[in-house]
Amino acid sequence: MDDIPLPLPKKPVRFIDQFRAFIRSKQMAYKTEKTYCHWVIRFIRFHNKRHPKEMGAVEVDQFLSSLALDQSAGVNTQKTALNALVFMYHKFLKIELGDLDFKLSNQPQTIPTVFSHAEALAVIGKLDGVYLMLTKLMYGAGLRVMEAVRLRVQDIDFANNCLIVRESKGLKWRRTLLPKSLIEPLKVQIDYALALHAKDLEEGYGAVYLPGALARKYPNAATAPAWQYVFPANSLSKDPRAGIYRRHHLGERAVQRKIKEALKLANIYKKAGCHTFRHSFATNLLRAGTDIRAIQEMLGHSNISTTQIYTHVVGIQERGVVSPVDI
Repeated sequence: MDDIPLPLPKKPVRFIDQFRAFIRSKQMAYKTEKTYCHWVIRFIRFHNKRHPKEMGAVEVDQFLSSLALDQSAGVNTQKTALNALVFMYHKFLKIELGDLDFKLSNQPQTIPTVFSHAEALAVIGKLDGVYLMLTKLMYGAGLRVMEAVRLRVQDIDFANNCLIVRESKGLKWRRTLLPKSLIEPLKVQIDYALALHAKDLEEGYGAVYLPGALARKYPNAATAPAWQYVFPANSLSKDPRAGIYRRHHLGERAVQRKIKEALKLANIYKKAGCHTFRHSFATNLLRAGTDIRAIQEMLGHSNISTTQIYTHVVGIQERGVVSPVDI
């Protein structure tokens, strides 16, 4: 249940707990909370546990420069650390850092690893059951692994042939493709999930985790079929916030392990994993001539520049661009 925020004191005293509470008040994604807190803690430890209020632009420059010079951090890593510290100072502490002058990382920004269609099918061919369906959702709908495992029954819109991805990165939601080959398998999986839910209800359980204030706003939603996970976990586990036993979704790490095993069985030696299927979804659509803004919408990218990284993977000749002399 590593995607459920851990409980905080009602009146946080520790700085990092206060920072976490502030992030949650902004309804930011839990992964963002964990990432930002990770970098703030590293920043504080780098400066011998000095309080951030006692520091400023000079100390931020020193920390970010150290990432580049001493730890050979990549461009994206340094940017993530910068974002976390700027958020802490500007939004949380209301302290303006002014101009920063840190050493930029000279580690090149890498382009995503992608599968050819044949490679993707080779890996998928080594999977079965729920892991087969989840991998097809990542490849066929562009889902992140966590978005796939926490799909709820109401998110599969069979009538309109689409998937609704809720609670995704940045607490946004979007629509994306529902692969036709998954319609019948998903119907069977939903029947299984709801049968398991009925059994849990009979045994005195069956209240699923709901994000934010939904549990208070809709007290009956937690036991409603629409809110149940499509891919439920094999056993009940204790919710660290509510202190009750409930059935969560299948774990992200279990899927990652299965994908790693399938890569070996398929004799594919690229540095790849679950997210490679999402990258491959985007690049194969781009190769097929799909408009990049449509791909942006399906992937849920806020900025088109994030989606444009795939144009570096797919050559111009693969995007249907024809020389004027050949027209």
